[in-house]
Amino acid sequence: MKAEKDITIYDLAHELNLSAATISRALNHHPTINKNTRKKIIELAQKRGYRSNTFASNLRKQHTNTIGLILHELNSQFMVSVLSGIEKVTTEANYDLIIGHSSESSKKEAANALNFFNKRVDGLIASLAFDTENLDHFAPYKKRGIPVVFFDRVFEEAEGAKVIINNRKAGFEATRHLIMEGCTKIVHVTASLQRNVYSERFKGYQEALQAHHLRYMEKNLLITDLSEKDCIAAAKKILAMKPMPNGIFVTNDFSAAVIMRTLQDEGIRIPEDIAIVGFNNDTISTLIQPTLTTINYPGAEIGEIVAQNLIQHLQGKSDLSLTNTIIINSDLIIRASSSRKNKL
Repeated sequence: MKAEKDITIYDLAHELNLSAATISRALNHHPTINKNTRKKIIELAQKRGYRSNTFASNLRKQHTNTIGLILHELNSQFMVSVLSGIEKVTTEANYDLIIGHSSESSKKEAANALNFFNKRVDGLIASLAFDTENLDHFAPYKKRGIPVVFFDRVFEEAEGAKVIINNRKAGFEATRHLIMEGCTKIVHVTASLQRNVYSERFKGYQEALQAHHLRYMEKNLLITDLSEKDCIAAAKKILAMKPMPNGIFVTNDFSAAVIMRTLQDEGIRIPEDIAIVGFNNDTISTLIQPTLTTINYPGAEIGEIVAQNLIQHLQGKSDLSLTNTIIINSDLIIRASSSRKNKL
C-alpha cells in the first residue's frame, strides 16, 4: 500500500487561505497570531496529522539537539546504570540520545563514530572497546569543534574530557583487604591490560602485594575476555594450582560469581579456603551466596556527570576544553565472600 504524503505547512496554508508564515508562527505559538486563528490552525494540523520537522528546523539553527552515545557492551549492569544516568540528564535538558554498540570492536566503534558524525550530533559520549588502539576515528569531531566526553574506558594520557574512578586505588584497596584477611597467595582475574581500567586495577594489585612484602608471580595473573566460558576456565586453572591460592581479586562481579560457583561445585569453601573480591557492586553481588565483597562503581552518578558536563558545554555554561579528567569516588564494600577472619 502506498504511504500517504506528509502534510506540510503549505498544505495547511492552502486549505485555510493563509500564508505559510502565519501557519508556522501559529504552530510555534507566536503571540502575534490571533488566538482564534491560532486555535483554528492547530485544530486543522491535528486533524490532518501534521508533524513538525524538528530535524530540519534544528539544522537551520546549526544544532540537532541530539547526543551520540557509544557503549562497548549492553549486557552489563554497570553500563545500564551509566545509561540511565545519561538518559536522565539528557531527557531533562530536551536532548535526544542515539545509542551505538561497538560489541568490543574498534571497527564497529569507528563506524558508530562516523555514523553519528554524519547524523550531525551536537556532542558525543563514548567508552572504548577492548581493542581500540588510538582515537583517530574521533578526529573529525575535534576538527569541527564537536565535544566528545569519554568515560570508564579511556586513554588517560590523551587530551580531552574524561570521567573515571581511580582504578589503581580501587585495585590496591581490594587486594589489601584480602591481605588483611590473611590471604598470602592472591590471583588476579582480569581482562585486556590494553584498556586503562584493567591495567590500572592490575597496577593497584601489584602495589598492594609489594606494600605488604608479597611477591608478585606472573602465573597468578589470569587474563580472560570475562565471558562465562572463560571464567569457568580460569576457575579450573585456579583449582589446578599447587599450592592453591587463598585469595582472588576479580575485575568484575559477574566474573567473580561464575568463578565462585565453579569453585564451590568442586567443594571449595568461600571464604574459608579462598576469599574473593569482585568489582562494580552489581546486583548479583548481593544475590549469590556468600554475598560478594566488591568495589562500588557508581554507574548512574558517572552517567549523570558525563551528560551534565557535555550539556553545560553545549549550552555555553562551561568549556570542556578546560576539563581533562574528572575522578569519581569509589569504595570497598565488605561482605561475606572475603571475611575469612571470622571463619578461620
